[in-house]
Amino acid sequence: MHTYALANHKGGSGKTTTAIHLAGALAARGRRVLLIDLDPQAHATLGLSSEAEDSPCALEVLTGEVRALDALHAAPGGITLIPSHGRLAEFEERAARELGSEGVLRRVLAPLAGRFDECLLDCPPRADGLLTANAICACDTLLLTVETGAFALQGALKAQEIVDATLAAARHAPELRVVATMFDRRLRIAREVLIAMQARFGARLYDTAIRSSARLREAAGAGVPIQLLAPRSTAAQDFAALADELALFPVGA
Repeated sequence: MHTYALANHKGGSGKTTTAIHLAGALAARGRRVLLIDLDPQAHATLGLSSEAEDSPCALEVLTGEVRALDALHAAPGGITLIPSHGRLAEFEERAARELGSEGVLRRVLAPLAGRFDECLLDCPPRADGLLTANAICACDTLLLTVETGAFALQGALKAQEIVDATLAAARHAPELRVVATMFDRRLRIAREVLIAMQARFGARLYDTAIRSSARLREAAGAGVPIQLLAPRSTAAQDFAALADELALFPVGA
């Protein structure tokens, strides 16, 4: 199971959108995909028509109250979900007083390694919290999502600084990759930010830039991945191309 943690230090970077629809693109290829919502705002959970009000969620998994296997939910598009709930914020408070708490997620996910091909971790919109630290320590690839708008690159660089500090403390070194989101080639600022990202991140930046799309907003409202709502849309094509770029899927596979 290859684990990707999607992170940034600010909201509005397209992180959750990327998590949902990249999971959908992988599942459309017949991959066994697990998406774990680590954000107390539970946007990925809501974006897949799910609720965790009366069922096990990521909090119970992290605190050891239930096994990860018992918190799995079937979500649209062939995705398996461990949902989130507002009470997940309690984990930051509980675990902050415990040594080694940044390694909890890695330990509880170990039994699922043979059940899934890919696991995507949707982090909260901050890079310096304990939930994100757990995702960083549990992942094989850390995926920074960067919107192609004003000041977005500065936010990504700040997130990278925090991530580097977390990795140094944890002595764990996942691969760092970057994906550009909300790209509109008609806007000069978007083109300039993309060029700056290419200069800053080089080969770490995926070639695919996720374009702005009203279809993605419609998919969020419908609670399904774009592959179900509009499989022939440019948005679906973008996430298919991004999936092709992942290490397990060379372009053209």
